Parts: sequence; structure tokens; C-alpha cells
Amino acid sequence: MYLKSYKKSDVNITICSDILKVGPTLGENLVDLLFIDPPYNLNKHFGNTIFRQKSASEYESLFDHWINSIKHTLKKTSSIYVCSDWKTSQIIYKVLDKYFIIRNRITWEREKGRGALSNWKNCSEDIWFATISNKYTFNLNHVKLKRNVIAPYKIEGHPKDWNSDKQGKFRMTSPSNLWTDITIPFWSMPENTDHKTQKPEKLLAKILLASSNKGDLILDPFVGSGTTSVVAKKLKRKYIGIELNEEYCCLTEKRLKMAQENNTIQGYEDGIFYHRNFKLLNNK
Repeated sequence: MYLKSYKKSDVNITICSDILKVGPTLGENLVDLLFIDPPYNLNKHFGNTIFRQKSASEYESLFDHWINSIKHTLKKTSSIYVCSDWKTSQIIYKVLDKYFIIRNRITWEREKGRGALSNWKNCSEDIWFATISNKYTFNLNHVKLKRNVIAPYKIEGHPKDWNSDKQGKFRMTSPSNLWTDITIPFWSMPENTDHKTQKPEKLLAKILLASSNKGDLILDPFVGSGTTSVVAKKLKRKYIGIELNEEYCCLTEKRLKMAQENNTIQGYEDGIFYHRNFKLLNNK
């Protein structure tokens, strides 16, 4: 059940409240990984709450307040990931650069919707990756991608930089900051919900596996439909999710209960991330 009151020592909880109220009450030096998927600077309905578009300076000030309300919770070895669209990306960078060491900008393909009539279809989003210090977790081998080898090359009859199994020829590749292997949850996927801006479980799995270890504490102050908490549970991490909307808190708790029975993550099996349509291509 989600909570409206809690102790500083509580973990694996969903708190139904506002980040600006809850953040300052959380303990110091607790969090190993902070994932923030804030409302983008758009007019948007989130259940029974509405976010109103602001000027760039107003949004920057608001995001700065959000960060200041929770940055005391971070360990010196913590990593921070913040989602943004193309309009807010520069604002997010400006604020993060004040407090943290910015490491990279991930751009991921968010292919959904039929497109615009008088503009280019918006099908990508950014995720800023930052750290508190130069000492931080990054598990490269946990997030390598299994890709099809389309034109296998051999030297003296031996495969060059590729292997094969019952699924076909493949290569394990290092992850880049351009993610094109993510599928947006749609109606036939078990993880799909009615939340308007739900993040895919595979996306969170990449981030959690790269920048945290089993038993680490993950904080998401805009947990929404609960994807971060659900993936943390499936990957044996601890979590704290904060969400203002009571309906979404209930949805998060429902998904957490379902995760007890089914801990699978689409596109991630047996410790391997598969490129989109990997099995389909190899089974032709």
C-alpha cells in the first residue's frame, strides 16, 4: 500500500505526496541512483492533476527547486539520470551543470504516434547522465547489446569478432548514447498502463544495471506509473517512489504486486539486452 506518512529509514515504498514536501524530509546520503522523469514543459493532464506550461526561466527555477529538495539524499558515489524532451533539454543541462558532473546525453528513439501535419514528427527524447563525483558505478558488461551480424567476416576460417548460437550469428556490442532498441509500451504488452508518459521497463533496466548494484537504493521523485520501482524490484534493488497523483500510486502498487509473480523484462533475457527484432530476424 502506498504511504502518506513514513520514517526516514523506510525503503521499498511509494509515497503519495509532492517532491517539494517529501524531498527535504528524506535522510542524507541514502540514494545510489536518482532517476527523474519530471513533467516536461507542456500543458499536460496527469489523471486528476494538470501541469501548466511555463516560460523557460520559470521552468528552470522550478526544476532547480526540485533538484535542491532531494540532492542531499545522494551519496558521493551516486549517479543521476534526468529525462527531457527537445524543448527542456537545454534547461535541464543548465541546472544539472550547477550541481553535478555531466557525463553524457543519451538520446532514445520514442517511436509512437502518427506524426504532425506541419512539422517533423517528434520521436526522440533525451536522458542526461550525471554523477556527484569521479567515483561512480558503471557496469559496462551488464548492458552490452546483442546484435545480429548481417555480413559475418572470417579470418583463416575463424569468426572475426562474432559468435553464433541457436538464434544465429551475433556480436556483443558496447552501448552507445543513441538507443534505438527500445519499444514503447503498447496495448498488448503486459507492462502497458493508461499513464500518458509511461517509460518502458527495458529503458529503466539499462540505467539500473549500468549505474547501480543489487541492494542499492533507487529514488524516483516522479514515479508515475511505477516503472522505476517495478524494475528496481525485478533487479533486486531497493526503491523509493514519490508520486503526487493517488491513482498512479495505486497503479504503482498494483504493478509491484504483479512483479512478485513475473519478473521478466521485455527485450532483456538471461542477462542479455537484445536489439529490437533480434529473434525475428534470426528466425526467418
